[in-house]
Amino acid sequence: MSMHQWSDYSTGERIKALRGTEITQDALAGMTGLSIATIQAAEQDKRLSLPTLLKITAALGVDTAVTLGQQPPRRSLQQDDRAMLKNLSHAVHDTAAGITHTTAPPPLTDLEKIEKRAWELYWQGRYAEVGTISVPLLRAAAARLHAQPTGEQARAWGLVADAYRLCGYVANLMGMRDLAYAAIGHAQQAAERAGDGLRQALVASGRSWVYLRDARLRDALELAERSATDIEPLFSKATPEQLTVYGAHINFAAVVASRMGNADRASDYLSQSHATGARLGREMRAHGTLFGPVTATTQAVGVNLSLGQAGKALALVNSIHDVTSLSEAAQNRYQLDKALALADAKMWDASLDTLEAAVRAAPHWARHQALPQVIVSKIGRASTVRLRRVAKLIGANPIV
Repeated sequence: MSMHQWSDYSTGERIKALRGTEITQDALAGMTGLSIATIQAAEQDKRLSLPTLLKITAALGVDTAVTLGQQPPRRSLQQDDRAMLKNLSHAVHDTAAGITHTTAPPPLTDLEKIEKRAWELYWQGRYAEVGTISVPLLRAAAARLHAQPTGEQARAWGLVADAYRLCGYVANLMGMRDLAYAAIGHAQQAAERAGDGLRQALVASGRSWVYLRDARLRDALELAERSATDIEPLFSKATPEQLTVYGAHINFAAVVASRMGNADRASDYLSQSHATGARLGREMRAHGTLFGPVTATTQAVGVNLSLGQAGKALALVNSIHDVTSLSEAAQNRYQLDKALALADAKMWDASLDTLEAAVRAAPHWARHQALPQVIVSKIGRASTVRLRRVAKLIGANPIV
């Protein structure tokens, strides 16, 4: 792997790297109101005043500390991603402070259609688009809430909770952990005001996921278990919606337990997951989550890989023949788990075939995943021309 650290580069080199191929020097000059000569001087480390630094940093959508090399940029974030996240942050914090910009909010039915579209994009792995939609959705939902008559606000509170949850999910996927915590916290308050037990459980599960990505594994497992227990239904009376949400919670608890290396706990949750999936009989969607028998089986592949049980994972892979009922993002994630299982079994060619197909099928989704780099590093010394090609696709360097 490359030995260069972000701090090893000069400030000018970092500006050029942040500008990337998407923004020309001429375009950056226009965005900052500076001359092209000033931009060129900054990138060549010839001249960079504080006002110029601040203007360039703001235009690039990064923190000054990133430009100065004090902290690295977030992985895989392009200029459009950074601009979207900045708008997302403004929407979350403004709305929480009661600041709304929508004078005539749309009806709840219209906003719920927009929310449905946002979740469809989310399950397609189009996270930047989800973030872009979530900004006006959250602002409009908050405005709609304020316009609702007293005693008729529960539905609007539920919509606000869902909009905050969408914002939190996008922020978490893109490494904006502080924003993810803030959005999930506001979602929790809104879900409580909505008086909807399923929504409250989903928000708790979302917070558990933020904990997982923040390496707070014990907190993640405790919260995942508690939220699953809170909504555990009686199978004889449970609705498909209840089973879908419960199954998703149990599945996630299995994932967290496996990350902690607790095989017995993970196995117990997987058993409950399979039972819930069998009860449903098919893949179902509810409140922005998806679950069913295929989800239960494909998630078990990743759980076994986390536990170091590559043989079990590969056996499951060989038993799975059709994943078209899954969302696009779930299908892509399964393909990465499959590629990792094949790599663990030293089936290098099959692993590379699977990985390359997944990355080419969903390049925008793949940019926000860490697993492709893990797979390439495992294949590592079996370097081939194809390995180099796949490594280039995901922005990694094969070990040779």
